[in-house]
Amino acid sequence: MKERRLSWRGGPLAGAVAVVALIGSACVSGGATPTKSAQPRSPGQTIKPIVPTEPASPVTITFSSWVGDSPQMKKLAAQFHELHPNVTIKFQNVSADNSTTKLTTQIAGGTAPDAAYVDSSAVEQFSSRGALLNLDGYIAGSKVVSLSDYVKGFLQTAQYKGSTFGLPYDGETTGLFYRTDLFQAAGITPPLTTWEELQADAAKLTIPSQKQYGFIIFGPESEYYWEPFLWEAGGRLMSADSNSMAFNSAQGQQSANFYVGLRKYSSPDYYSSNSWDGRVAFATGKAAMYEAGAWFGGQMETEFPKINGKWAVAPMPKGSAGCATTLAGDTLTVFSSSQNPGAAWEWIEFLSSPTNMKLWTYGSKTTTLLPPRQSLLKDPSLGKFNPWLTGFAEQMNCTVNENLTNPKWPQISDAINTQLGKAIFGTETPTEALQKAYEKGQAILQGQG
Repeated sequence: MKERRLSWRGGPLAGAVAVVALIGSACVSGGATPTKSAQPRSPGQTIKPIVPTEPASPVTITFSSWVGDSPQMKKLAAQFHELHPNVTIKFQNVSADNSTTKLTTQIAGGTAPDAAYVDSSAVEQFSSRGALLNLDGYIAGSKVVSLSDYVKGFLQTAQYKGSTFGLPYDGETTGLFYRTDLFQAAGITPPLTTWEELQADAAKLTIPSQKQYGFIIFGPESEYYWEPFLWEAGGRLMSADSNSMAFNSAQGQQSANFYVGLRKYSSPDYYSSNSWDGRVAFATGKAAMYEAGAWFGGQMETEFPKINGKWAVAPMPKGSAGCATTLAGDTLTVFSSSQNPGAAWEWIEFLSSPTNMKLWTYGSKTTTLLPPRQSLLKDPSLGKFNPWLTGFAEQMNCTVNENLTNPKWPQISDAINTQLGKAIFGTETPTEALQKAYEKGQAILQGQG
């Protein structure tokens, strides 16, 4: 998991769009030529369980990730080698922002790793082009992995045409951070649970003369943080077949007007900023509420320890259609070109065991992620080291996976950001902004953007 999740706000996924064609050609002529095991199973096809045998001689499994230097991952690799003495894990370190592009280049050159820890948004791109191993048989033969235990939204990111090509390993949702000291000073009893309460509390907490505001919004990232409100109003970003835009609906207009309306309770100084730079506003008491993923809690504890004990986390307030939140995560995969697929599978299966997933996600003070397995989300010790994680865990089943794997979404997201940003600055109404973003999105989908 990247320290700050950017993948679906125009980060690594944006770079991946430029290399989609390269992936396609690589899988035809490169080292990742599709095999039967790289294809989704046919409808009605019986899944034959696969139980790999231990290698008779030493083998090395290359594992691409940006987490190879973490103490937890090093510990897990050492434990795995003890259990499988003929298998050695060799880490291929790559930056989080460059991971998808690097893997694409390796696939094209026939040098793909055996396995990889990838951004969940990249799984469908790779699997649809035959670069990943179909794991259906291995999962059927596993005593460790049970698909029914995975949170639905996260599991969907690892599947393509009914088959599973990865194992979700960690994740986060979007929640509402709030300054308990400012709430107390304003006489507000948290947590707030509805849009109406959010708006009313934001108004009470906004004191411009003291440079204190109830909420904070960012024009350049407005699309991402508006998404939960759209879904909670009952709207959608795209049609069910992903062939047309759907956000310019009555529900979309309602949510956009509400979200942009929060500008009244946000400091104008941060309208053109981003969630990373804006974290200082929360730390210094200039913003009493802050919409963000679990990464934000880790940053507050390490960067701004003086306010520890003065903030908490609650699920996003519900709209008329109930709860909804964005999701982000990372997935374990095996590449179809691997010469040792059984050993590579055993490695990601080992990492995915409840004990090891717990160690990786929330098993220490320094781990601040959520496990995408239902059984672990119910673990009473989930908040032992970081109590605020429970605020995110409560809404894991409210996650929405609607646009994460659409290769054109980064461009569409940019268009929405541009227009909602104008509405935040007051140069357009939310209705006008959404209409223009809708028209631009349609053009992008039709190849005219």
